[in-house]
Amino acid sequence: MTKILNLEPEGYSPKARSVLESFATVDEQRLSRRAMLNAVGDYDALIVRLDYTIDREVFEHANNLGAVATATTGLNHVDTEAADKHGAEIICLRGEREFLDSIYATAEHTWALLLACIRSLPDATTHVERGGWDRDQFKGHELHGATLGVLGYGRLGSKIARYGTAFGMDVLSHDPNVSEGEYATFVDFEELLRESDYLSIHVPYNDSTEELIGPSEFELMKPGSYLVNTSRGEIIEEDALLESLEEGQLAGAALDVLRGEYTDERDWTESDPLVEYAATNPNLIITPHVAGATHESMEKTEIFIAEKLAAYFDA
Repeated sequence: MTKILNLEPEGYSPKARSVLESFATVDEQRLSRRAMLNAVGDYDALIVRLDYTIDREVFEHANNLGAVATATTGLNHVDTEAADKHGAEIICLRGEREFLDSIYATAEHTWALLLACIRSLPDATTHVERGGWDRDQFKGHELHGATLGVLGYGRLGSKIARYGTAFGMDVLSHDPNVSEGEYATFVDFEELLRESDYLSIHVPYNDSTEELIGPSEFELMKPGSYLVNTSRGEIIEEDALLESLEEGQLAGAALDVLRGEYTDERDWTESDPLVEYAATNPNLIITPHVAGATHESMEKTEIFIAEKLAAYFDA
């Protein structure tokens, strides 16, 4: 019988578990790196979210591994070349456009980050909790009439553009693979940077998008503008972002992703420059890659991936 190891079982959907148990023996346990390497050879499939790096070393220990399942679109945490060499299928959400169109969590969180940043919501909340009631410290900005730039007009970018129109914003977009859309006017990359009061990033991470936003791009951006990134940390050159915030070129930024999150170091946030800056500067808000983490979205995606696993093993 097929054997599956779910390495991140916390909060896992009971419905998805039932799908898996209909065709496989399922073990659920969070393991250390060493324990995982020792155990993985006994399993036909692994299930992970984002806390484990499934790299070449894992595949070298996984004699029977036929599939790695991850309910994500990004695959930074899985060595795709090693998987291919090993003959293991990567079962994920990438390319599942019809299904993903029904998932709104990341788009909604993007908008929450934008509003939290321009209205200083975290600091205003802390201010009241500490006994304050001085609204003049927290004057924000209105979105109505401002220009929203959407970098990438796929399933998420198009949702963000639609939200922008609902808020009465002028919406611009740039996507090398898309030339028109219902909710945005399409412009070239440099014009998007120059004209946007708020820039939201929704491009996939690959060789062509790594550090797509760097020093020269920040220089092009409108002084006093804001940036939101719920895509992948590697798309932004983080040193350049920090410099832009420190010098005031950007008025603020809100991030759900950082380059360092895929390191094997457990305490990486303690020395991350952006995390350190955010601790004492209200113009940077960081959340721990939670954009897609709602009860509804995680249940839907886990059931979807479990059903794909069942189909893969011909259950």
